[in-house]
Amino acid sequence: MSTQTSIEWTEQTWNPAVGCTKISPGCAHCYAEVMARRLKAMRVPGYENGFQLTLLPHRLEEPLNRTKPTVYFVNSMSDMFHKDIPDDYIRQVFDVIQRAPQHTFQVLTKWAERMAEFFKHYQPPRNAWVGVTVEDKKHGLPRLDWLCRVSAAVRFVSVEPLLEDLGRINLAGIHWVIVGGESGPKARPMREEWALKVKQQSEAQNVAFFFKQWGGWGADGKKRAKKHNGRLLEGRTWDAVPAGYSYCSLALENV
Repeated sequence: MSTQTSIEWTEQTWNPAVGCTKISPGCAHCYAEVMARRLKAMRVPGYENGFQLTLLPHRLEEPLNRTKPTVYFVNSMSDMFHKDIPDDYIRQVFDVIQRAPQHTFQVLTKWAERMAEFFKHYQPPRNAWVGVTVEDKKHGLPRLDWLCRVSAAVRFVSVEPLLEDLGRINLAGIHWVIVGGESGPKARPMREEWALKVKQQSEAQNVAFFFKQWGGWGADGKKRAKKHNGRLLEGRTWDAVPAGYSYCSLALENV
């Protein structure tokens, strides 16, 4: 089902599949895994298998029933390009996206090579924003090369959780960068200088920058509930979105 979300850079989530597999350090403390177990215990429909990959075709047409323009995060509880999701099912998801031009759909993956291979034979709809997660140098940065092979209207990068200094980043062909720290009881700290280096490189390369949150560790290096650490970086919020776009209902800055 489609639901409102507290994720700062989107409005609603749409999960035509749930469940996933851990493939890199960014997956270690997956929020979706914890949530899926909780929802299974609560006997919420769709989570009978917990965090085991499950296709939910009855959810495919949910966005078509909503006329109000909405920003959807696709598969917040899974990964659209997971190795076990058939190409045919992925095509069905993107066909729905194409049939709902009033909405914007954000598709984020760690399976970047599979995504690039899929889009060799399928053109992303204009209202599909395609992105990858970058958490570190070894596993995350190579995903940028695969992302840039996709001819999407908007290509974005979620640098969350940011686990180390990423060094120099080539953001050619990228429209949007989101940075955030890890949340939860086992959260790993994010240092301010790491986030600032990504911000500075985004600005230097004319890429919209969005700072999502500090997560479980504050800018002062102290661990506390994420709501107390907030979203301020250098004393202010950073809510830019790609040029030509805006989220009216979220009152975000259109750069």
